[in-house]
Amino acid sequence: MITEQAAEIWDRDLDHLFTTIGHHFGRVEPRRRMRDYVRARLAPVARKNSWQLAEHAGHFTPDGLQHLLSRARWNPDDIRDDLRGRSPGARVRDPRRTRGGRPCRKPPDRHRWRR
Repeated sequence: MITEQAAEIWDRDLDHLFTTIGHHFGRVEPRRRMRDYVRARLAPVARKNSWQLAEHAGHFTPDGLQHLLSRARWNPDDIRDDLRGRSPGARVRDPRRTRGGRPCRKPPDRHRWRR
């Protein structure tokens, strides 16, 4: 059972998290939607689909959350770097995105037909 004190600590920590990553969103609406989305994902919702998460967040439809996840402009890599305590310009090298030490423009095609 979660105590009231533990819930207050979680709430304060989540507010700090959203303050830390808020500058990555150009407008206030995506910031609020991200906050609502994360809180709904952490909530005891039976099914974690868009409708259930939107209802838990108090939205009438899942359109706003779906817009956040599919069309809104934000860079998850920059948010990850901020949360890891790195400077925004520092990136973690992804070995799948290089070929022979050079960055590749197109990922390798693994589903080529073999004859």
